Amino acid sequence: MVEPVSILPPAPGEPPALPHNIEAEAALLGAMMLDNRIVEDIQIKLRPEHFFEPLHGRIYEAILRMLDRNMLATPVTLRPMFEGDASMRELGGPAYLAQLTGSGAALIGARDFANQIYDLALLRALVAVGRGMVEGALDTSEEVDPKAQIEQAEIALYKVAEEGGEEGSVKSFGQATKIVIETASAALNSGGHVAGLTTGLERLNAKIGGLHPSDLIILAGRPGMGKTSLATNIAFNVAQRYIRDQQDGIAHTVGAPVAFFSLEMSADQLAGRVLSEQAEISSEQIRMGKMSHAEFATFARAAQDLENLPLYIDDTPGLTIAALRTRARRLKRQRGIGCIIVDYLQLLQGSGRSSDGNRVQEISEISRGLKTLAKELSVPVIALSQLSRAVEQRENKKPVLSDLRESGSIEQDADMVWFVYREDYYLNLIRPKEASIEAGDSAVEVTAFEEWKIKMERAHNRAELVIAKQRHGSTGTIPLKFESRFTKFSDLADDYYGTSDFDD
Repeated sequence: MVEPVSILPPAPGEPPALPHNIEAEAALLGAMMLDNRIVEDIQIKLRPEHFFEPLHGRIYEAILRMLDRNMLATPVTLRPMFEGDASMRELGGPAYLAQLTGSGAALIGARDFANQIYDLALLRALVAVGRGMVEGALDTSEEVDPKAQIEQAEIALYKVAEEGGEEGSVKSFGQATKIVIETASAALNSGGHVAGLTTGLERLNAKIGGLHPSDLIILAGRPGMGKTSLATNIAFNVAQRYIRDQQDGIAHTVGAPVAFFSLEMSADQLAGRVLSEQAEISSEQIRMGKMSHAEFATFARAAQDLENLPLYIDDTPGLTIAALRTRARRLKRQRGIGCIIVDYLQLLQGSGRSSDGNRVQEISEISRGLKTLAKELSVPVIALSQLSRAVEQRENKKPVLSDLRESGSIEQDADMVWFVYREDYYLNLIRPKEASIEAGDSAVEVTAFEEWKIKMERAHNRAELVIAKQRHGSTGTIPLKFESRFTKFSDLADDYYGTSDFDD
């Protein structure tokens, strides 16, 4: 085993030396040139920039290039690549490559040398982050924005913490199979056939198997359809199930703490919606105080019951995708969140790198960022999205994938796309004048109103969730109950279902 490197204190007046071990770097390179098979074990984790000596990093990179071409990497084959290297000349020229292979003892401890080189590189990265934080905090020449500096520091620290994640991303087929079996077992034992997190809606769970880690789910609809209501319903169901399973001592919970990024509504407005749903008192009554004493007691009881609900609302306006990812990582680390909801996608901002103000390009960056976040934190991300006005121009108002605004990248990055559709919303817009034969109206006018009334009764308190895309399964339409007074979605009773309502 290679010994840990001890960093000697600097001489008075000199800056401290950065952590490094030149001898370990030289020994590892020599071992790699003696036995190219060593590279297979270490190249997943170790990169050229992890070497402290730049020349060693270039030699390592050259070895990797040679092996990529299916060529042997030896001092002889590498020599032409370093004939003109100035740093190599200072060490005696390409003969330095042969010197590196002088000790075959390094073959035994090559993996340990690689691990130490990597660890020391992480320590240097930490030093760089620390210096950057200090310099940024001391620099008051430009606009002082401590919160932005903290966010930048968190991003930098998270990158250091996530270094080497590539090693964990490479799995054998056997390892991948084990994960599949564990997921299937969890779904079988859940009782509700839920492999991921529950949505709280049985028909939806049966269709998609729950909310799966690493999935990006786009929940879209025209204004007034109830996108935010459905998102808050699901957020509450996931968080409440987590609390219930913990209280019951269930190890494999289908719930989780939830992060809700609300770029449109304030935290208290969202909390009011959740309380309205659970107390079954309309938001208008709550907002205007139009409650009886009994209703207020019910409302207060619901608020007390939900006081410890693990639902965390971030209502910071104008978030960039980078800032959202930073905050999500923080919540994952501090609160253990297992689900993220963003309301809504078009209110997020990109990095601003698109100088021509191309909105489609910016939306592409945002949707890719959300998908990356889902994979990075291994949580489902539900992002709400607006639909284009093209829906309103058609006779059939039910949304399709092409109705997504800036749809190309959103549709491509999403694992699932859901549309919320309520027929009663559109029926209300075309309500005919109420007519009667006694008032002298024609039979045609009476018939038109009666037909409208029948359609309205059929559509009342009903909504449809259209699964327009599902990477892991079939598409279809799920009918739901929607109580507009409480903005609450729930499962319809079985006798509401016809054979065509739950189609594939």
